Amino acid sequence: MPIDKFSITSEYHNISIVSTKIRNFLKENKISKEIIDPILISLMEALNNSVEHAYLEKPGNEIDIIVTISKFKVTIDILETGIPRTNFSKPKLEFDPDDISTAPEGGMGLYIMDNLMDGVDYSSQNGVNTTTFYKRIK
Repeated sequence: MPIDKFSITSEYHNISIVSTKIRNFLKENKISKEIIDPILISLMEALNNSVEHAYLEKPGNEIDIIVTISKFKVTIDILETGIPRTNFSKPKLEFDPDDISTAPEGGMGLYIMDNLMDGVDYSSQNGVNTTTFYKRIK
């Protein structure tokens, strides 16, 4: 079971760097593009949330990403020690497409992740916030 750990600090430019490294790791382990692409979109959304909401865009805070490939799925765990999330409700995309002012302000990233992944979870214990998501391998 291949596992790799990546660490970045809470700056937006690090997200694309680690995404490329994770894409390469998944390709090296024969994961298909159909699985990689939604994982990377979800990864970027989750990391953006960590930088923006958990760390309030303050640079230099550590974010760890653990990628686990099993026979049946690819799992991503993102661990950080910023401000924990308080809203755990499943996001909904409800707005009038003819009136852009009714588009939701937040939660779009979570909505995207929830629709692209086979499972998304979040927990906060002992000061460590963990976002976990997985995609089944067909």
